[in-house]
Amino acid sequence: MSTRGLLFVYNADAGLINGLFDLAHKLVSPSTYPCRLCGLTYFPLGMRRQWRDFLDGLPLPVHFMHRDEFRTIHGGPDVRLPAAFMLDAAGPVEWITATDIDRCGALDELLDLVRARLAADGITVPSGTVGAELTS
Repeated sequence: MSTRGLLFVYNADAGLINGLFDLAHKLVSPSTYPCRLCGLTYFPLGMRRQWRDFLDGLPLPVHFMHRDEFRTIHGGPDVRLPAAFMLDAAGPVEWITATDIDRCGALDELLDLVRARLAADGITVPSGTVGAELTS
């Protein structure tokens, strides 16, 4: 497979109104918010720096989409979201499932999961990448 990047898909729809509704939901009842990826990687004012720095250090492009954008562009593969996909010439291939993401209790666990999957695919994460000190 010729890898073109990673695609993280949120279990939320795009748009200002949807974003405001999601923010309110996360603030009022974070335990019932349906996007664990959002909960791990964002705080109310934006993306967590640790996540952004980690992604910036990865050796391949990283993309993000909302659920509605993903289904419009890629025809909506029938997978539970949020999820991460490896992008190749054939399109997105599910790489980290919603169940995998749901099992992450903290951002560090998601970072470890991404690093482990990259390593399993033969992709080395540079040693200077945030959290790389956790790998052997």
